[in-house]
Amino acid sequence: MLYQFYESQRSLMEPFSDLAQTAAKVFANPLSVVGQSPFAQRISASYDLMHRLGKDYEKPEFGIRTIDVDGIEVAIHERVEVNKPFCELRRFKRYSDDQATLEKTKDQPAVLIVAPLSGHYATLLRDTVKTMLKDHKVYITDWKNARLIPMSEGEFHLDDYVNYVQEFIRHVQHKYGNCHVMSVCQPTVPVLAAVSLMASRGETTPLTMTMMGGPIDARKSPTAVNNLAMNKSHNWFENNVIYRVPAKFPGAGRRVYPGFLQHTGFVAMNPSNHAKSHYDYFKDLIKGDEASTEAHRKFYDEYNAVLDMDADYYLETIKVVFQDFSLVNGTWDVVSVKGKLERVRPADITTTALFSVEGELDDISGSGQTQAVHEICTGVPNSRQNHFEVKGAGHYGIFSGKRWREHVYPRVKSFILAHHTNGAASVTTAQNSAVALADTAQPATKKVASKRAPTKK
Repeated sequence: MLYQFYESQRSLMEPFSDLAQTAAKVFANPLSVVGQSPFAQRISASYDLMHRLGKDYEKPEFGIRTIDVDGIEVAIHERVEVNKPFCELRRFKRYSDDQATLEKTKDQPAVLIVAPLSGHYATLLRDTVKTMLKDHKVYITDWKNARLIPMSEGEFHLDDYVNYVQEFIRHVQHKYGNCHVMSVCQPTVPVLAAVSLMASRGETTPLTMTMMGGPIDARKSPTAVNNLAMNKSHNWFENNVIYRVPAKFPGAGRRVYPGFLQHTGFVAMNPSNHAKSHYDYFKDLIKGDEASTEAHRKFYDEYNAVLDMDADYYLETIKVVFQDFSLVNGTWDVVSVKGKLERVRPADITTTALFSVEGELDDISGSGQTQAVHEICTGVPNSRQNHFEVKGAGHYGIFSGKRWREHVYPRVKSFILAHHTNGAASVTTAQNSAVALADTAQPATKKVASKRAPTKK
């Protein structure tokens, strides 16, 4: 009932939010009668803040139209290359009529960025994508909102996530011979599982893996997020945070962990910071500080846009990552698309170089949690492993903002380039990847019907 109550409340607030937006514009207009009042700017700011606190935040767009490559403006075309029931693989293709720029970008590394499925949309990594595009061919996983996915598409499990990642890796490998993989936060665990399984089967694995701020070993320096997951039972999560999607959405009846609950949790971690940010926004509106107010809007347009996660995926992630620590304990078995149970063995990875990145002040994935990847990937030579701690950076600072662009990205770029094979990989490697893709991939719009029967409650 909580989901239905939330939607009813949101629907009730919507006209008031729209009215507040209109009132804000009227009082901000100096040509209107009320806009000439000495208190007009303050009243307009109050209505504007009321509107933003009450409005519904939809999925933002990446909005990357062009990038600058050494002073040359390069056009970006965003397109979906693989459309799965629960995720789209997006490519950001670069175009230029400058021949020198085309030659320079032609043989640059292809990078698959695996975005988190933890409440926010992949657009949270907009700055990551835009920066990477300067020197790389870029793909990203764009996870779909579970409340918009019909029940006919079946359930989505953590195993499916791992299998999706493998399929996307093979897709990029098939185009370029091989690729590099970057995972930010939550996907570090399933990405490591995906590459481990590929290595165990003897498949070609990515040239590099860059792991950023993820809970590889959540036992190290546990944060408030970790403690909640560790201290509550599996039944507690199922009984208290899982709800069915209301009838008004395409995914009506699907069991999900609602995005609004995740958003509440995000805000509850630092309520005073958010309150101060909104008050500063109010003051900046009164002062007419357009730069500061626009920066606030951009951040919260992204931060407040959240998606629902399929219940099975969410509950399994809690259990595998934060309660059983299955990855680091070597007890994680994944069901493949063929229905075969396979053990995740990170030690089987031998040819993929490994780079871990952590923020010194990260309050989501604590110190040492990501670095732990080096302890379990024993098959990777030490000469092909690197770790970087970003001083003064919190969780978002390692993949977005000034610290990302000035401190993290140059190291990521150098690491990828150092382990990148110049030119196209051998035809043999490409053929092996193509065979693996044909052997294991399923049609883009269908799930394996025999894998699991839908759960009814």
